[in-house]
Amino acid sequence: MNPDAALKALAEPHRRDILRLVSATPRSVGEIADHLDITSQAVSRHLKVLREAGLVDERREGTRHLFLVRPDGFSAVQDFLDDFWTRHLGQLKAALESPRRQQPPTPPTELSESRRHHDG
Repeated sequence: MNPDAALKALAEPHRRDILRLVSATPRSVGEIADHLDITSQAVSRHLKVLREAGLVDERREGTRHLFLVRPDGFSAVQDFLDDFWTRHLGQLKAALESPRRQQPPTPPTELSESRRHHDG
């Protein structure tokens, strides 16, 4: 699974709010809209993006459509972040452990120059 769709979906604040709402309890579109300051139509559009990204599932209970977090939908994002941080932390570690190179002297600032003239 490609993490791009999930990362793009997670970039929108309302979608993250929706994920928080459906992470513990499956909820209908109306129940989600009641907790947010957006319309049911907007919630439906956000849920479509989240479904297409594999982050939520829809299940039916009678005539109700309930939405809930799909935990395995986050595995591609987790794999991406694990790889990213492992690689970059390895590079940071290597840089910190390498012998320090001679730093060129810092040029004097205007403040230190003006102090020299006033102090001397």
